[in-house]
Amino acid sequence: MSLQEFNMSIAGEWTGANSGKVFESLDPATASPWAQFPDADESDVNRAVEAADRVFKSSEWRSINATARGKLLRKLGDLVAQNIETLAQLESRDNGKLIRETRAQVNYLPEFFYYTAGLADKVEGETLPLDKTDMMAYTIREPLGVVAAIIPWNSPLYLTAIKLAPALAAGNTIVLKPSEHASATLIELVKLAELAGIPKGVVSVVTGFGPSTGAALSSHPLVRKVAFTGGAATAKHVIRSSAENFAKLSLELGGKSPQIVFEDADLDSALNGIVAGIFAASGQSCVAGSRLLIQRSVYNKFLDALVEKASKIKIGDPALDESEMGPMATAQQLAVVESFVEQAKKQGAKLRLGGERADLEKGWYYQPTIFECAANSDYLMQEEVFGPVAAVIPFDTEEEALAMANDSNYGLAAGVWTRDIARAHRVARDVHSGIIWVNTYRVVSAMASIGGYKHSGYGRESGIDSVLAYTERKTVWINLSSDPMSDPFVMR
Repeated sequence: MSLQEFNMSIAGEWTGANSGKVFESLDPATASPWAQFPDADESDVNRAVEAADRVFKSSEWRSINATARGKLLRKLGDLVAQNIETLAQLESRDNGKLIRETRAQVNYLPEFFYYTAGLADKVEGETLPLDKTDMMAYTIREPLGVVAAIIPWNSPLYLTAIKLAPALAAGNTIVLKPSEHASATLIELVKLAELAGIPKGVVSVVTGFGPSTGAALSSHPLVRKVAFTGGAATAKHVIRSSAENFAKLSLELGGKSPQIVFEDADLDSALNGIVAGIFAASGQSCVAGSRLLIQRSVYNKFLDALVEKASKIKIGDPALDESEMGPMATAQQLAVVESFVEQAKKQGAKLRLGGERADLEKGWYYQPTIFECAANSDYLMQEEVFGPVAAVIPFDTEEEALAMANDSNYGLAAGVWTRDIARAHRVARDVHSGIIWVNTYRVVSAMASIGGYKHSGYGRESGIDSVLAYTERKTVWINLSSDPMSDPFVMR
């Protein structure tokens, strides 16, 4: 079978790697090669970043004012809306995510471009009320320069949009580096950016591997910001690389997000929320609600119902609308899930469901898996699996639930299930996570920021402040006095 061939976009030209090297991408549903991409090295990255820097400094890009940039982003949103099915099918093929999920994600994707387009000309400076009557000072916001965006394989289009849109709205140029496991849709997005009228070279994409392509990009001396989504281990390399160029960083990393089910919750709704949190996307989500804290008075009833519901999840080809859980995106991730399950068994966790590969002829499928754990310190309660594996533990009081929820290195998201409105607000206030969902889970909006505490990273994406994160603040001083400057050896 012939492979679909893709090229990179550098300085507005579609090209292969300087070395001529390529790599294959495997279809998670079949474990077979389906596409081929250029394997970029440091010379390709240098070419892309230098071109992005030239474009950033060019009159062509700098003369496009904020309102005009907003119109370009709105046009890009329109083009995404016109290509929903193509993009959804491509992403599903590339990373194994259910077509029903990729279709829903791409259908909402234009909203991120529309919302950010509206923010583009709302970036304002301030006049400062100085304590010096002979001086005036004001601030302005300016773009940073070249932004490097490093994107993971689980939701490439969505996780690119929340970086690309604000970076362009602020007037930056950007070089995208997708995961080697899911590069196709980012290439198609760059094509749409060109069709929208965004000048060539403002958006580039280089494909390749983290230790070569990614490291060269994050450490490049002309890169002024690195926007990274991925695992904590890789983030440490990004942080070290960025020390070479003192680039700003935003890091959206992993999580071990708790879902707290109180005895007064709507248990049917909570069941759906738990399934959405850990088994949707086969658990391959940074916000996966994989720690289930259930109040003891309803623990057995709720857990039995969850086991029954999860046992009926239909595992199958992600291209089929009736499938409810698809494969792991990579063979490596499948192996990681298997190793976590074996570790949990060795530590004495009680297996209630799953615990092995799904019985399909081809592909990297794993069963929905549920473990009862003895203590919050158990390995499975503390470490991110990034697969369809839930760790469950009972609690007695609200205080105990909060203590367990916060006893984690992570702090990305949390779910709270209760009908008690006062408790809902208390727990939402006291859980140390950047996103709290109450009586729902895994909801996003272009207007709502995302980001984590602790080892889940820092910085926020999406929402009203997203564009500001891609700017520098400058303070301008004006001397209003006609008198000569006073003593030059004394700070005014």
